[in-house]
Amino acid sequence: MEISRRSALVLAAGVGLVAVPATSAQAAYYNQYETIAGIPTAHECTAAQAFGAGTTYLYSVKIGRDDSRALIYRTNRNTGSTVIMTNGTDDSPYNSWLGHANDLAVLSIDGDYHLFVVTMSAEGAQLVKLHYSGTTYYKVGSFNVHLDGEPKAVSGISRVSQTGSTLTFFFKSGRNIYRGSAGLHDDSGTIDLTEAFDLKVAGALVDGEPVPDLEDFTNQGFLYHPSTNDLFYPLTKKNRSIVLVYRNITLDTSGTVTSDPELSFRITSSAYPELFEIESLGIADGTLYFNTNRAKSSGDGNYDGVHYFKGFTAD
Repeated sequence: MEISRRSALVLAAGVGLVAVPATSAQAAYYNQYETIAGIPTAHECTAAQAFGAGTTYLYSVKIGRDDSRALIYRTNRNTGSTVIMTNGTDDSPYNSWLGHANDLAVLSIDGDYHLFVVTMSAEGAQLVKLHYSGTTYYKVGSFNVHLDGEPKAVSGISRVSQTGSTLTFFFKSGRNIYRGSAGLHDDSGTIDLTEAFDLKVAGALVDGEPVPDLEDFTNQGFLYHPSTNDLFYPLTKKNRSIVLVYRNITLDTSGTVTSDPELSFRITSSAYPELFEIESLGIADGTLYFNTNRAKSSGDGNYDGVHYFKGFTAD
């Protein structure tokens, strides 16, 4: 199913500052974004969830209300051309094994492309491995994710490293970050988590000022960018989305970490006053991409999309 490109510059309401082009090493505040494509409802899948960026394409997931089915969309990040990918395992446009599909990681392994999707389920698999070629994907495996010997329904995943025979990830649950590894070519098994660090939210500065109700914002996915050691953490509340950035994050990081007070992102949307949720993020060629759940009013929510922050360069 082809979806025509929508491209529109949207300015955050009530914010008078303009983002200045910068690298991730420079202090800045970003409140402008551009929409690359709409991700409409189809096959009863209404809610945007996981998101990730590849070299050419952006991958986003929408799920049904009872988590019983999920669609994967592929968007060309340069043209906005978007298709619903085919589930080659079941020869269907949707699948039944991604659960809540809250976050994903895009990986290339020996030249083959994969998506690792967290289900947010405490039962069955907590992580599903997909292989894709063109616009068709196949389920090739699933993993149990455990903490202290018990299933852990993690809500976020991001690749840390890919060396020799090992894949290493950061996983997230709420504001807690964990380390976990799997064999490079494994299609099943148990990933045992170890505690890494916590993300401090209270008192975080956005455009130089604390946000009074920031601790009431909802957790979403997250992104770790290995080339800069930065972690991007989206938080949402109704029509406001904020992304905090945590610097100098490595596998050795521990304790509680504080966000950079001089780099922040915020969208306060007047166009979508009922809901503007950044679900997760991805970086490609230095551009910070994200997907959204958007609604103009209650029950009027078919405005989900994929976007990027204007002016920001991560590399």
